[in-house]
Amino acid sequence: MVFRLAAALTYRDFRLLWFGALGSSIGTWMQKVAQAWLIVTLTGSASAFFLGLDSFLGELPILLFTLIGGVVADRQDRRQLLLMSQCVQMGAAFILAGLVYADAVHIALILLLSFLTGLAQAFGGPAYQSLIPSLIHKEHLPNAVALNSIQFNLARVIGPLAAGAALTAFGMVACFGLNGLSFLFVMGAILALRVKHVPPATRHRMLDEMKGGLRYVRDEPMLVSLTVIGFIAAFLGIPLLTFLPIVVKDVFQQDVGLYTVMMTYSGAGAVAGALGVAWLGKSRHMGRVLLGVLLAFGVTLVVFSLTRTLWLSELLLFLAGALLVTSFSLTTSLVQLIAPNELRGRVMSIYMVAFRGAAPLGNFMSGNLITIASAPLVIGLNGVLLVAATLYFILRGHGIKEI
Repeated sequence: MVFRLAAALTYRDFRLLWFGALGSSIGTWMQKVAQAWLIVTLTGSASAFFLGLDSFLGELPILLFTLIGGVVADRQDRRQLLLMSQCVQMGAAFILAGLVYADAVHIALILLLSFLTGLAQAFGGPAYQSLIPSLIHKEHLPNAVALNSIQFNLARVIGPLAAGAALTAFGMVACFGLNGLSFLFVMGAILALRVKHVPPATRHRMLDEMKGGLRYVRDEPMLVSLTVIGFIAAFLGIPLLTFLPIVVKDVFQQDVGLYTVMMTYSGAGAVAGALGVAWLGKSRHMGRVLLGVLLAFGVTLVVFSLTRTLWLSELLLFLAGALLVTSFSLTTSLVQLIAPNELRGRVMSIYMVAFRGAAPLGNFMSGNLITIASAPLVIGLNGVLLVAATLYFILRGHGIKEI
């Protein structure tokens, strides 16, 4: 049982990278909390605008440059590319720590550093995603993807708690400085990897290789379907968590205390869902399981939007967190399994653009609708649309049911 849950951790290289990434992710979440508080402190009444702008500028390079990052990940040593990405992010964290320590920080500098960090992630993300399959055997790839989800969600719980303790005991500089130091964990893991990625000897123009990746995905119906499914799930599912504070305030008439509790239920569900995928591993009919999970997630959104009972809402949030992460893990696993190694960087970059771009677009659309309706109504509408989209794939197939 334990081996099945942690099969990918039996591989030395994956184990090193997983623990290194966990340390770095905890630092990243510490910085997220401290940076949000810093922006609120600096901008006062305009903080909502600048918080949104900071989030947008952090995501913008990922949407603009990830496709290029995918080409580079197929042309260069993926370990070196990932190492360079970590160095840039570490430098940005230390610069911010220095600016705060010197009392020379300005909102424009914070926004610039967020953009720079996003730019590094646009190249590091495809390198990381395309490196994972080379660290393990193919049958343990879904387990590895699920364990990465567990790592991310553990950091999402530990990081803010550590940030609160560091802010109270040492101040804001400590959070940024500790995040900078946390990159040393993953950099050490990358340097210790034994696996090597040998880029192809013959290369074409970067634009031609990018077009080649787009053509490959376009001509592979299952990859097109999985990319669309990943986009739809993020577009309709992420707003549940984004606008949860409004549900807490308007539906239950409570404050941040209940919001924290509800987010904890969602985070615990996310870990449970990732553990489920880790236990499932590579199995038959993964596509059908994915469609079933998406259908259940859509129904859960609808029921959550209708309930006004606190304990039931918390239970539904736990279930929604589990189903959301399960769908993301399964979709990512299937894309990884289908993509050939020589094109994996480009294929994963296309999927990442769709997946990462869906969340801000979905939040923007749902946020506009909430201004003229209510948060529960919009969440319920998203659930209905997700059920309808899933039924379309169930009825039409598009190769998903055969995976």
